[in-house]
Amino acid sequence: LKTGVSPRWPGWSLTPELNQDPLDRADFNAVEYINTLFPTEQSLANIDEVVNKIRLKIRRLDDNIRTVVRGQTNVGQDGRQALEEAQKAIQQLFGKIKDIKDKAEKSEQMVKEITRDIKQLDHAKRHLTTSITTLNHLHMLAGGVDSLEAMTRRRQYGEVANLLQGVMNVLEHFHKYMGIPQIRQLSERVKAAQTELGQQILADFEEAFPSQGTKRPGGPSNVLRDACLVANILDPRIKQEIIKKFIKQHLSEYLVLFQENQDVAWLDKIDRRYAWIKRQLVDYEEKYGRMFPREWCMAERIAVEFCHVTRTELAKIMRTRAKEIEVKLLLFAIQRTTNFEGFLAKRFSGCTLTDGTLVRPPLGISTPSTNPFLEDEPTPEMEELATEKGDLDQPKKPKAPDNPFHGIVSKCFEPHLYVYIESQDKNLGELIDRFVADFKAQGPPKPNTDEGGAVLPSCADLFVYYKKCMVQCSQLSTGEPMIALTTIFQKYLREYAWKILSGNLPKTTTSSGGLTISSLLKEKEGSEVAKFTLEELCLICSILSTAEYCLATTQQLEEKLKEKVDVSLIERINLTGEMDTFSTVISSSIQLLVQDLDAACDPALTAMSKMQWQNVEHVGDQSPYVTSVILHIKQNVPIIRDNLASTRKYFTQFCIKFANSFIPKFITHLFKCKPISMVGAEQLLLDTHSLKMVLLDLPSIGSQVVRKAPASYTKIVVKGMTRAEMILKVVMAPHEPLVVFVDNYIKLLTDCNTETFQKILDMKGLKRSEQSSMLELLRQRLPAPPSGAESSGSLSLTAPTPEQESSRIRKLEKLIKKRL
Repeated sequence: LKTGVSPRWPGWSLTPELNQDPLDRADFNAVEYINTLFPTEQSLANIDEVVNKIRLKIRRLDDNIRTVVRGQTNVGQDGRQALEEAQKAIQQLFGKIKDIKDKAEKSEQMVKEITRDIKQLDHAKRHLTTSITTLNHLHMLAGGVDSLEAMTRRRQYGEVANLLQGVMNVLEHFHKYMGIPQIRQLSERVKAAQTELGQQILADFEEAFPSQGTKRPGGPSNVLRDACLVANILDPRIKQEIIKKFIKQHLSEYLVLFQENQDVAWLDKIDRRYAWIKRQLVDYEEKYGRMFPREWCMAERIAVEFCHVTRTELAKIMRTRAKEIEVKLLLFAIQRTTNFEGFLAKRFSGCTLTDGTLVRPPLGISTPSTNPFLEDEPTPEMEELATEKGDLDQPKKPKAPDNPFHGIVSKCFEPHLYVYIESQDKNLGELIDRFVADFKAQGPPKPNTDEGGAVLPSCADLFVYYKKCMVQCSQLSTGEPMIALTTIFQKYLREYAWKILSGNLPKTTTSSGGLTISSLLKEKEGSEVAKFTLEELCLICSILSTAEYCLATTQQLEEKLKEKVDVSLIERINLTGEMDTFSTVISSSIQLLVQDLDAACDPALTAMSKMQWQNVEHVGDQSPYVTSVILHIKQNVPIIRDNLASTRKYFTQFCIKFANSFIPKFITHLFKCKPISMVGAEQLLLDTHSLKMVLLDLPSIGSQVVRKAPASYTKIVVKGMTRAEMILKVVMAPHEPLVVFVDNYIKLLTDCNTETFQKILDMKGLKRSEQSSMLELLRQRLPAPPSGAESSGSLSLTAPTPEQESSRIRKLEKLIKKRL
């Protein structure tokens, strides 16, 4: 150590906050620490000083430990002392709370003592007020009863009406005091005054409107008008009795004029009944309109009672003279009656039909009924439009409000509706016969005119007549008569389908009841066959369009009938069978059109199968049989398309059915072409492609407007004709090596089987000995997995072919492109 420099001891610091004593480290090493304190021998000279410092530090640590231990000893004692102090504080707080509670109870008792006299005064005031009010009411009641009795004797009904209501209101306050004799006596006097008023008012009305005789006073009395105001307050039976007597007296003349034995009582003069009541209603308004309160609705009550009486009288006279009821007379009476009910609906609200003061119960109707005239009554404009598009296809009008008077009189005609139903049965039978006669006289629709393929006008006439019948019947009843009428509708829908539609389709020879084409195959000169004429094609299209129209309109008719009929009878309305009948007519018509075109193509296909295909030396333009098929297609399809323009979906069905019929027949005749040379197969492939293009264009062939063929039709043509092309490609392929030929067949024809393979071998003209080995090879190859077949097929397509075959295929492709 240098002189004058004190050693610096690492690990020691004068400030405890920054103490980094090596002794406190977790990795403390005593040897290293000592070597740090005494790095050299010379530093051992200070060993005593270092030892003293360490001892001093030890003593300090002992003092700190001792202080901490003593402090922990005192903590427990301090805690116990603090707990005792807290308990003492809680006891003091509890005492203070109890003291406050005691003082609050004393304060409450003091308040009660202070306000005890005030409460007594409040009760006294309330009782005094009630007593004064009761005494006032009693005074008013006593004075009112005296005045009421005096006014009743003087018939001062105007004052009585105001006073009586007030007396009755005051009397309500004394219901709980009826045990007091004086109060009970006043109540009995009020009741006696009411009874006397009722009897007096009835007597006044009897005097003014006597039940006997028809003489009436010149005008209403002010006394009676005030009496009605009093009757409003009295027992409701007084009001009902007044109304009953007045209406009975008012209608007494009607019962005399229209007695059952009178000539005017019969249905042919039913208008006079309604004219009479209209005059009476006018007379009432002029003479008595101000006498009765407006809320009594006296005019409506008179009209309702008239309806009840009229319904009863009409029912009685119709039962007596039922044999004299004719349909025209019945419909006349129904029309006039429903018109009168409509008049009542416009004039009155119908409130008296449901209130509790009816003279008699209202007519019971099982279900709510609407006024069908306001919704469905046909007009000349609607009928004119119906001949073009169908009467039942009109835009729906909003329903009119319910007519509360519907059926109030006309209900009496329901038992006699069988006359109407029988008449409609007879009329519809005559209408169908007239349609048949008109069709025979006029003949089928003329070609090359707007009538060709158009809907037959007779079907529109039939549905217009149906609409009128339905509306007429629903005016009167929406119950069983509507079901009976529906049965008649069903009967003549079927007759129309059989006699007018199916009956006029061109006749064909039938061996088992179904349509066949035997009559279409009558041989003419050469190889031509009998075809439908232009007129017959137009007729078939017209019948098809008519059946489609009838099918759609019958569905609408069913919906209309369900709207009209009672809810409980809806399930009995079902025209599904009739719609199926029209669907059958549509299918038969399409089948006839397909059979005609199919049969026209048969000679050409027969000619194809009879050609010597092994002798064809070069590939040329399309063959004559293809030209013949295309010619027939171009002759028939445009006519059918133009005549089915309004029913495009059925033209599409025709195209699909023709493709499904022609293509399998073409493939069948294709198999008959044997043997075929390589060049002959190329020519057939060219012809097949030409037919394929024509068939794809068939829906729009000969049309100025080119439309894309429906996808469903295109799929059928492509699938069928592609199979024919694949058959020919297999025929064109060399049959050696056998494995390649068989794999090529499996690849090209997805529906490959031994039967088709046998036919292809026949087309190639192979001998039976050659065929047997190839058939055996095919049987071995068929069970193979599809992936293996595809692999073999791919190999066969990529395998090298002779130069001659490659050259011929390229030439064939050029010819097809040139043709297109």
